[in-house]
Amino acid sequence: MTTTVIIGGVAGGMSAATRLRRRDEDMEIIVLEASGHVSFANCGLPYHLSGTIPGREQLLLQTPESLKSRFNLDVRVNTRATAINAEAQTVTTSTGETIAYDNLILSPGAAPIQVPGALTLRNVEDLDAMKEAIEGKSSATIIGGGFIGLEVAENLHKRGMEVTVIEGGPQVMAPLDPEMAAIVAKRLEDNGVKVVTGAIVKDISELDSDVVIAAIGVRPAIELAESAGLETNRGIVVDDMMRTPDPNIYAVGDAVEKRHANDGELTLVPLAQTANRHGRLVADVITGRTTQAKQVLGTAVVGVFGLTVATVGWAEKTARAQGRNVRAIHLHPANHAGYYPGATTIHLKLVVDADTDAILGAQAIGEDGADKRIDVIATAMRGGLTASDLADLELAYAPQFGSAKDPINMAGFINDNIVTGAKTVQYHEVADYVADGWKLVDVRTPAEHTAGTIDGAVNIPVDEIRDRLDEFTGEKVLVFCQVGMRGHTAASLLRNKGVEVANVDGGYLTWSLAGGA
Repeated sequence: MTTTVIIGGVAGGMSAATRLRRRDEDMEIIVLEASGHVSFANCGLPYHLSGTIPGREQLLLQTPESLKSRFNLDVRVNTRATAINAEAQTVTTSTGETIAYDNLILSPGAAPIQVPGALTLRNVEDLDAMKEAIEGKSSATIIGGGFIGLEVAENLHKRGMEVTVIEGGPQVMAPLDPEMAAIVAKRLEDNGVKVVTGAIVKDISELDSDVVIAAIGVRPAIELAESAGLETNRGIVVDDMMRTPDPNIYAVGDAVEKRHANDGELTLVPLAQTANRHGRLVADVITGRTTQAKQVLGTAVVGVFGLTVATVGWAEKTARAQGRNVRAIHLHPANHAGYYPGATTIHLKLVVDADTDAILGAQAIGEDGADKRIDVIATAMRGGLTASDLADLELAYAPQFGSAKDPINMAGFINDNIVTGAKTVQYHEVADYVADGWKLVDVRTPAEHTAGTIDGAVNIPVDEIRDRLDEFTGEKVLVFCQVGMRGHTAASLLRNKGVEVANVDGGYLTWSLAGGA
């Protein structure tokens, strides 16, 4: 009988353990978990703070007893692995025991980056400490404006607390591009959460707040692997079968470096779906199946006061930093047919490699349907579809669910327009074009123009352009409408008349969401 020892439970470790049992009834499987809970819904922790998830027990998915009963697993909580002897193939624990293994799986996860005196939220023990700390308190400061920080901020606000989010970077939600992150910041502020960016907290005693919570990211827990002589970088280094250079030791989860699908480079992706998938995969490898891990896209989603904020792949800023020739596309369609009651806006951004038409990433924000669109794009990216291929996806349509031309199809149409000759200009490029002598034309209605426009724009509604073509003679023209559709119509008309013309991508709405560039 062979023995597999798994260090760390939750997503990666427990997926590996249960998959191992399904594939081998006779293997001895021992799970060592440092905390008191081996299987819990860590992504649900913030929602217990507000009572959205009312019962703490709802977050506890399995116990050592239930795992023993169903899967015959030997699960030992409150037991930390303190040393690995790779040569002898043994693990030493905090209880003083030495356990021999045939296969060892490391799933130690990642630890929150600490701020002295501040609380963090990573496991059930952290949740219990935070619940006790906020009881009867009226104000909280969250250091960090990422996924966990914003979830905690919303749930503390739902408790009736006064909440401030302090972010050291220039924007909340660092994975987003700034014009998209601005939508999230506005939703926070509209709901009474104070947002401070570009500020570093050096001493929490300077903060006028009852409770301070740090949510500034995590660091892979690689110390045990390092002490065992395994190769580490920012995370534990593994091959595409999740095996370390030691053929008997594997690693999965947040502690492990993965390869990004856009460039094949090593990256850290601390996401539950990836950890679960790799836990299953490594169990298959150990039990003799030939299989390999796919490169990752980093698909993620978070809720912020009724907004769904979703992302996949690279942001535009990341793609440009990697030296790619980038084409960015913004659109603001309704989540379903506008004539059907309840339609809301989805803000969608597509990031494309202009040289290859490969989809590098996307971001979607909306009250309904944003997650669906990002999932479709993530699937398209995994399948190797190009941006223009999005136009041909056959997506389910009925008026309460979507549109005959889904937002995904529309992104493909816009990309195809650009590939075949349409010229677009990004919101942050408008001022440079105007300074270079381009005539800026607002093709919306006079009422829309009066309500707010880009400085220096003249108003020539799209339906009047054919009768006013003499006003474009000899000009280089930059047109815009509210979201880009009428602008495209105007630009097509002018281009067909021999005018050099470009359309502001995403229209006035994108420009204004970005703070007027």
